[in-house]
Amino acid sequence: MSAEARGPVTLQQDSVGRLSRMGAMQQQQMALAAEKRRQSERSRIAAALHRLDQGEWGYCLTCGEEIAARRLEHDPSVATCVGCAGK
Repeated sequence: MSAEARGPVTLQQDSVGRLSRMGAMQQQQMALAAEKRRQSERSRIAAALHRLDQGEWGYCLTCGEEIAARRLEHDPSVATCVGCAGK
């Protein structure tokens, strides 16, 4: 969503009123949450690429053991093995 969608909600005078404002505020919160998820995903991917450059990709950051191949196939940006992720 655009930066405009994440900006302050203004009341349109021709709108129905409180329900329209509530809908606009809900849309704004959804846009903010989507942007936060995108930023988080970009950070996880950047960290995984850094680990790859350092020769550390595929190893758990917590215990140092190899991360299961199926887990990495599902999400190459994971940083922990299943055991450590569950703790």
